[in-house]
Amino acid sequence: MRTRSKIALLAAATVAVGMAFVGGRVGLIASGIKAKAICSGVFVSGRSSDAVGREDLAAYGSRFLDAVTARVDPEGRLVTASLLGFGEHRAVFRPGLGCSLVPNKIEPGALAAQTAGLDLTPRAAPPLPVEALSGDRGARLARAVQNAFPEPDASKPRRTRAVVVLHDGRIVAEEYAPGVTPDTPLQGWSMAKSVIGTLVGILVREGKLHPAAAAPVPEWKAVGDPRGAITLDQLLRMSSGLAFAERYGDPFADVMEMLFAAPSAGGYAVGSTLEVRPGAKWQYSSGTSNVIARALATAFASPADYLAFPRRALFDRIGMTSAVLEPDAAGSFVGSSFMYATARDWARLGLLYAQDGLWDGKRVLPEGWVEYSRTPAPAAPAAQYGAHWWLKLEPSAANGRLPADAFHAAGHGGQFVTVVPSRKVVVVRLGLALDRGAWDQPAFVAQVLDALAAGD
Repeated sequence: MRTRSKIALLAAATVAVGMAFVGGRVGLIASGIKAKAICSGVFVSGRSSDAVGREDLAAYGSRFLDAVTARVDPEGRLVTASLLGFGEHRAVFRPGLGCSLVPNKIEPGALAAQTAGLDLTPRAAPPLPVEALSGDRGARLARAVQNAFPEPDASKPRRTRAVVVLHDGRIVAEEYAPGVTPDTPLQGWSMAKSVIGTLVGILVREGKLHPAAAAPVPEWKAVGDPRGAITLDQLLRMSSGLAFAERYGDPFADVMEMLFAAPSAGGYAVGSTLEVRPGAKWQYSSGTSNVIARALATAFASPADYLAFPRRALFDRIGMTSAVLEPDAAGSFVGSSFMYATARDWARLGLLYAQDGLWDGKRVLPEGWVEYSRTPAPAAPAAQYGAHWWLKLEPSAANGRLPADAFHAAGHGGQFVTVVPSRKVVVVRLGLALDRGAWDQPAFVAQVLDALAAGD
């Protein structure tokens, strides 16, 4: 009887420990998601915490997120969240850098050392010119843009928030959902990957990086470490061979741990093991982008120089005054997912690529970088991916309706910047379309192009 009692007690203890572990893990991830979303929504986008909860977080339909309580501290500019006492998490806002998730063991004040003496005030820029199209072209384009906002299928809500269309460098159409204005910065999610690719290109032009060289990751330089052979090009083309679980909604997947629990997103990602030979397999991985984002720091003399780089070298040069690329608590940009900008400023990124890397006649990206970015990765099975830019979007039967030179920055929830250089067109769509097939960007872009061609 004693033995049975001991076994029963041991089993009960094991279950209790297991439940505590799972609860702590789920709590940490869920509180991280909520703290980060509310912090950036309030202090970067300028929205209310109620709106973020009602629109952004409620759209995910997670009972765990519903159970998370979050407290906003306007004076301290931070958000604290926890799930029934499990996994308390904080997100801290810093001007010019947005919000960073900060583990409890790190005091928010410790982040100040990363930005001592750093001025990230955006440089003023002239607005993009606006051209109102007349006649059939204008009417057809207006209909196409306005039709992006209604909900034709309630089971698959599109939740379009902003659309901007550029033609020959001018805004020819734009529309916004209630509560969103031309001045509202919105999250691009994985469109940040294309920004990271752009920053790599700038450093290549400055002679500080080379795509064919081994990636500058100190942890991979040990003798005999096969990851030391991974090139920057292979990382950009999502062909590194590194194992990484890109499963959203699974609290035990790499991407969730990296984004919402690890103190360093890049630090977590560089610990990935090599699954196959570098260059042999294409696998979309947010970890790959954060390896690159962290590795960029090797090109700078100080952490402050690294944090200032996106604004100095890209955002200020092309007038993205609203753009905020957010770092983690360790001071590395979360280049896979955490960037905010207005729809107009996302359009400026597309315009830079539509103009072959030139801005106001001056070269920002190396000659040939745009073509490199949109050249299919050799390991991509359907030639769907270039160098941190998408070439085809699935599932869409409309890919074939677009000109052959069309390519896209794409992010979770249907965030898109589509660039069509041959037509001098950039199309931005931002929203929260979570269901597969809820938003068809190629079909929408095809409608826009048809409208612009009317009367030609």
